[in-house]
Amino acid sequence: MHSEEAKILGDDGEIHIEDEAVDLSHTIFEAWVALGFFWALGLTVFTQFFTRYVLNDSAAWTEEIARYLLIAVVFVGAAIGVAKNNHIQVDFFYRYMPRKMGHALALLVDVLRTAFLGAAVVYTGLMMERMSSLKMTVIDWPVNWVYGICMFGFAAMCVRSILVTRVHWQRGYTVLQRPESTMEDR
Repeated sequence: MHSEEAKILGDDGEIHIEDEAVDLSHTIFEAWVALGFFWALGLTVFTQFFTRYVLNDSAAWTEEIARYLLIAVVFVGAAIGVAKNNHIQVDFFYRYMPRKMGHALALLVDVLRTAFLGAAVVYTGLMMERMSSLKMTVIDWPVNWVYGICMFGFAAMCVRSILVTRVHWQRGYTVLQRPESTMEDR
């Protein structure tokens, strides 16, 4: 045995395991919003299943609303990936680049990501202006509600991208240069 704390099987022959305390203090706002959309999606899909297979009278609105809620989960939830800086990235070439060149290129990637997300916010707003009179197919609600959620997701990703870029700048390296690092490393 390593130590008394690492001992799982007690002297009485029973297994003694204690769970770690759950700490949700680092959970970002967007994650809670995405969780709300996810639960709404789950309830909508359950309603769809119940009305279709139990009542044998499918509720037509559930298909469309479920699709929109899935869009909301994806766009708002993507801000979590940006905040943790764990989207798909290729770090292979950074291992063979000179350190200064790799750092400059990695910061350029951060700036371009932020610019792309900022442009997505602007273009989503422009699209919403042009589509302001359109309604959803089954429910008589503005389709801009869906695009507004997408715009919120893009804006949240843009803000989180700015924060990630600032962290990379302050600590002098990025995750591309040191893939084993995380955003929590300071």
